[in-house]
Amino acid sequence: MRIMANGFLPVFGILFLSLMGMQSINAQTTYKEKNRPQIHFSPKAHWVNDPNGMVYYKGVYHLFFQYYPEATVWGPMHWGHATSTDLVHWEEKPIALYPDSLGYIFSGSAVVDIHNTTGLGKNGVVPLIALFTSHDPLGEKSGKVDFQNQSLAYSLDEGNTWIKYSGNPVLKNPGIRDFRDPKVYWYDREKKWIMTLATMDRITFYSAPDLIHWKKESEFGQYLGHHEGVWECPDLFPIRYHGKDIWVLLVNYNPGGPNKGSATQYFLGDFNGKEFKPFRPESKWFDYGPDEYAGITWSNTPGRHIFLGWMSNWLYANQVSTDKWRNAMTLPRELGLEEHKGDYFLSSRPVKELDPLETSSQELASKVVSGGYILPLPIGSGIPCRLDMELGEATDFSFEVSNGIGETIRIGFDKTRKEFFFDRRNSGQVDFQKDFPSISTMKRILPSGAMDFTLILDQSSMELFSDHGLNAMTGIFFPNQPYNQVKLVLKNTKAIKKLRYASLKGIWE
Repeated sequence: MRIMANGFLPVFGILFLSLMGMQSINAQTTYKEKNRPQIHFSPKAHWVNDPNGMVYYKGVYHLFFQYYPEATVWGPMHWGHATSTDLVHWEEKPIALYPDSLGYIFSGSAVVDIHNTTGLGKNGVVPLIALFTSHDPLGEKSGKVDFQNQSLAYSLDEGNTWIKYSGNPVLKNPGIRDFRDPKVYWYDREKKWIMTLATMDRITFYSAPDLIHWKKESEFGQYLGHHEGVWECPDLFPIRYHGKDIWVLLVNYNPGGPNKGSATQYFLGDFNGKEFKPFRPESKWFDYGPDEYAGITWSNTPGRHIFLGWMSNWLYANQVSTDKWRNAMTLPRELGLEEHKGDYFLSSRPVKELDPLETSSQELASKVVSGGYILPLPIGSGIPCRLDMELGEATDFSFEVSNGIGETIRIGFDKTRKEFFFDRRNSGQVDFQKDFPSISTMKRILPSGAMDFTLILDQSSMELFSDHGLNAMTGIFFPNQPYNQVKLVLKNTKAIKKLRYASLKGIWE
């Protein structure tokens, strides 16, 4: 959760203004605005940042998120709420958590307390538990250090409404300025909860039998990984790989990402219920694009690890060129592991639930010719869409996505440099912040050989996945007119084994 100075608004004033703001939204035009994402979640209106409290229960995926219902810039944080049964189509719900006497509702997580360890479940009802950071803006303004503490809320109606715990905060600040973003995991081996908490320039692990009485277990990372910025929004979970558990520690990090500003780094290693021990001291980047941040995973998804990030960057998140809403989420991604030369890497791919969005597809590999091939998109913009390509060997290529007024983004691979690139310098509206017009790059993890490449385009975003998800890159853009042409420029046409284009139906239709 990125901190910005702001005054504290009375709760009743916030509620009244929120209702007035929602009434002013024209249902007939919502999700049809210029550059509005059509296959990504964004709220009907106003500001959004970090995904929070992502939990799966009784066939429903709950997405909570940092939300300010009064403006399209960051303000006093609430928890917005949306639900889905397929990770694709979302229904926005009433605000779940409002600021209170302890402060704004900053980032956190939610779990299903199946064993009722909290004792908050009544009459056999399984409680859902949310842990979040209470951020006291008055304490921050007055110069206090301990203005962030961890609080708890619970739901007895499957996440529809929430009750704040009367004993909040459940974890008090020991005197650390950045003390936030709890991610909670049930460690079954010792029948206890583990809280992974961002504490300034490191991660601190806490444990509790009941989600209420926490004790410190260990610290990690003070001298490991990247440290030019602040560590925040962590996540800890195991992935089963060839019969053993490999633990993944995600640490979101701002600023200092590989292409400036915000980014997500990760460590792989072992966790024994007290300490995390990495296989290597260096962290790796989860996504090299400029616009994936604060990503974490859903809890309680058996057999799967599903990731969602915020699709923006703190360098310009408050200035991007939108009107009624500001910012969106990435596509949900399935996480896995890949081994290469004795080292492990985290992989990510679009979830299979996106497949039913395809309305038509074309196999185009046999039609590609030297000098550039314009894909035959349907009448209209042809976007959102998905492009899948397989190459027998790595070679120079680029997808040039453009409109009728000369605005263009370029996404591709440079064989000499062995790197992918995303060029948005001529993408349309780029002058709202000096760092936005840029070329982002990403070194290919596999040095050579065959390549698979997936590109998913929305009205104002692109997500690139390659080599079984080892390479990922996310970027946003804001054309003045919708893009309606995709051209493939490929020097070695003999290398292409597959080229597939698929139109995607918008999730709000």
